[in-house]
Amino acid sequence: MELRVLRYFLVVAREENITKSAKLLHITQPTLSRQLMQMEEEFGVALFRRSKHSVHLTEEGMLLRRRAQELVELADKTKQEMTCQDEVISGRIAIGCGETINLTYVASCMADFRRAYPDVEFSLYTGIADDVKERIEQGILDFGIVIAPVDISKYSFIPLPDKDPWVVIMPEGHLLTAKERITPADLEGQNLILASRESVRNRLEHWFGPSYPKISKAVYTNLSVYNKYLLVEAGVGVALSFDFNFDVPHTCKRPIEPPIENSSFLVWKKDQIHSAAINAFIRYSKKKMASLAAQAEETADETL
Repeated sequence: MELRVLRYFLVVAREENITKSAKLLHITQPTLSRQLMQMEEEFGVALFRRSKHSVHLTEEGMLLRRRAQELVELADKTKQEMTCQDEVISGRIAIGCGETINLTYVASCMADFRRAYPDVEFSLYTGIADDVKERIEQGILDFGIVIAPVDISKYSFIPLPDKDPWVVIMPEGHLLTAKERITPADLEGQNLILASRESVRNRLEHWFGPSYPKISKAVYTNLSVYNKYLLVEAGVGVALSFDFNFDVPHTCKRPIEPPIENSSFLVWKKDQIHSAAINAFIRYSKKKMASLAAQAEETADETL
């Protein structure tokens, strides 16, 4: 299967029209149709449902689209790295990140790094730790900002400075707003919005202890913190989530007791040959985070 044909497939999947796609690709409509039919013959499945004026992906076509996008991204990234092996630090650095206040520090590194190396560009992908790690393994991402609990034994990593505290998000006027801190027993019988990631669910189950069988699990989700606020505002339930230091109208939040705080790490593959840009960013990030850690220690000493 040629990469060129995968690119054709992705354009048709996006446009849902073969004639329009052929014009965009600067090839004839019969040529494009023949290439798609050959793909279907090669895979032995129908990739499109065809009507008079449009085409739509089948389930098999949707699966191929995801894999084709990964292959094309990886090929483009590899080509860029191979053409950027000169002395000039340039190219693209791909970072995947979960939701964490520590993105602030990595973003600061990115900004400073681009001032030093303006020919470098960054791409960011948002996803939970499992998705980010999978894309690092596939070579699509160079770095990941992953949030504990997570296994990082296969990676080189830099611990990031802050920890993300957990809170309960609830509607304004909820009976639990009268409490300064929320305990597992307080949440018995409440409709809860919980994280869908298995390792996080296991950690929360441990936190709930004997109260776990008594809670009502309304929604499991990997939605952003802001979208959890919207679910709470709509009356779906109360949410256990990171605290991102922002507020949404008609909602409020309380810390939990005992507290949970999540560490975060900037990770990349061990024993990997990297581009000059990636190696430079690793060195810069290590230096930046070491400086921040030293400043934090000095501040702590001054408060003693």
